[in-house]
Amino acid sequence: MERKTTRVGVDVGGTFTDIVSLSESGEVTVGKVRSVPGGVSEELWNTLDRIQENEQAASRLLVHGTTVATNALLERTGGRVLLLTTSGFEDLLWLRRQDRADLYDLAKHHPDPLVDRADVIGVSERIGPEGVVTALTADEIDRVKDLAVACNPDAVVVCFLFSFRYPEHEQRLADSLRETMPSIPVVCSHEILPVFREYERLSTVVAEGYLRPKVSGYIERMGQDALTHGMDGFRVMASSGGTMSVDHARERVAALALSGPAGGVEGARLVGASAGFEDLLTLDMGGTSADASVVLGGDPLIQNAASVGGVAMSLPHVLIETVGAGGGSIAWVDRGGALRVGPRSAGAVPGPAAYGQGGEDATVTDAAAVLGWLGVDHPLAGTLELDVGLARVAVGRVAEAAGLTVERCAEGIIEIANAAMVRALRTVSVERGVDPRDMILVPFGGAGPLFSCRMAESLGMRRALVPPHAGVLSALGLAAAPEKLEFVASVHELADTMNQEKMDAVCAELEHAASDELPGADQQRFADCRYVGQGYELTVPADAGGDSAANEFHSAHERRFGHCDTGREVEVVNVRVVATRGGTSIKLGGNLGAESSATSSGRAVWNALSPGSKLTGPIMVDGLDSTVRIEQGWRGEVLSSGAILLERE
Repeated sequence: MERKTTRVGVDVGGTFTDIVSLSESGEVTVGKVRSVPGGVSEELWNTLDRIQENEQAASRLLVHGTTVATNALLERTGGRVLLLTTSGFEDLLWLRRQDRADLYDLAKHHPDPLVDRADVIGVSERIGPEGVVTALTADEIDRVKDLAVACNPDAVVVCFLFSFRYPEHEQRLADSLRETMPSIPVVCSHEILPVFREYERLSTVVAEGYLRPKVSGYIERMGQDALTHGMDGFRVMASSGGTMSVDHARERVAALALSGPAGGVEGARLVGASAGFEDLLTLDMGGTSADASVVLGGDPLIQNAASVGGVAMSLPHVLIETVGAGGGSIAWVDRGGALRVGPRSAGAVPGPAAYGQGGEDATVTDAAAVLGWLGVDHPLAGTLELDVGLARVAVGRVAEAAGLTVERCAEGIIEIANAAMVRALRTVSVERGVDPRDMILVPFGGAGPLFSCRMAESLGMRRALVPPHAGVLSALGLAAAPEKLEFVASVHELADTMNQEKMDAVCAELEHAASDELPGADQQRFADCRYVGQGYELTVPADAGGDSAANEFHSAHERRFGHCDTGREVEVVNVRVVATRGGTSIKLGGNLGAESSATSSGRAVWNALSPGSKLTGPIMVDGLDSTVRIEQGWRGEVLSSGAILLERE
């Protein structure tokens, strides 16, 4: 008899670690434990064993969403990188795009590059758009190799001009370095990002080299721990919304920079689809930050350019806008007497004052406790009881500094956090030509559902969908996500001249690589297109050659920017092949994770509500992993999935 597979999602957040077990039939079981700095706790494995105690015969696959890469970029705790680049271009990371960090703040500067200027070596070689200009000699390889050995770096990065088209020079130097320095990672730009735009390619490959020593070691240890604790497989969530094996993740660590948030968007997509909604604005409010994203036509919006911690990254990722507005974000008063919230967070240790773990700073969670939003009779994460008295003391100190009453200060903290999240939602929607008013807001994370109605009203939206298991939705998305890899090649050809035969020729090598690395996967072709003369591209389906891609591009341009020019020439810049395999469905409903409890005045217990139950605001709905606030003028209905559909009257 074939063993059934249970998929487990583990999302390590700043305050809590979320666990979701997803059976092959789609049944969902959840757990939640406190996070520990620097890794995962034994409590996580014990909780996982407990929620899977009836599934001991199943094959178990663990899918992990990690913030290790993100934190290493933000905190600058990666490895020492030696950069080898074309002579004359050693200063490219410092020149950037010659734009200001802030147009009106002359004192603000871009963060320093991830490599020291003294660790950049110019290599005497040059390739132009038509081929070799200056040959890379054996003597030059030996010279550079000796300098690299003397430097003793944690990683070596090789990035030459036009190597995305002619990789021979990078390959020769890398082969020699790998033979001489077998224990040091050697990262080449044509292996990580074989596309044009020299600065973005260089910045991305440097980030890969900077992160690889730390992140690849973490992935290997986590994978080994998973096997030690009874897991039969281990995969890591990538920024693109798909999962990767340990071997793939270790060689593509820069692709993990938005690992955790991508799982949340996938979870929101699944919940939206189960309720028949395809156009979503999503907001994941955790303990440290809030992540906004958008789903259009049932698919998360993917982009190929981003900045993480001031580092330019040109790898495919789910569109995410992050703000420092989480449940643990600390409230403070600036020198001008204005009330502020974040970005500093109380984190898991010591946490908000209301947790009673030694925290003394007032946080968004403390403000919610003061206002009565969080029920003292309903512990967070099942076991964490709130102390409203400690919350009032903490908020009181901020209120005194701001000249406010405790209640007004708490309300102000809530308003500021809400405004920050609304700005993030506007960035991913309105600023990209997407009208949020006809979309569905999907708030999740431990604190997101508290702000459902307020955020929706600020954006002119009339509906919101609060998922079941909202506090662990990122882990649910991890558990259900498919395997996914992307392969890309630069072409720079007019769509009119790129017929089906040429498209097949370009894609053949990419599809062969996809078949080797992910056998049996579904493959889709995409093209990065732009009008001739434009500086940036839109990615569109490209299964039927250049003409088809051009038509798709015109339509996408109209949707995104409100206009198009069908008489203008379209250029195909890059061709991409995306391979996906696996993934699973979810079966929502049933036990939402809390014990049955009676409804009290102004409060209801989530899993005590049956499908079809009607709720009229103002009312609080308590669940094990999150609390929903339904404001005055809003009404809610419990769907068959256990989700609550909120509508403004």
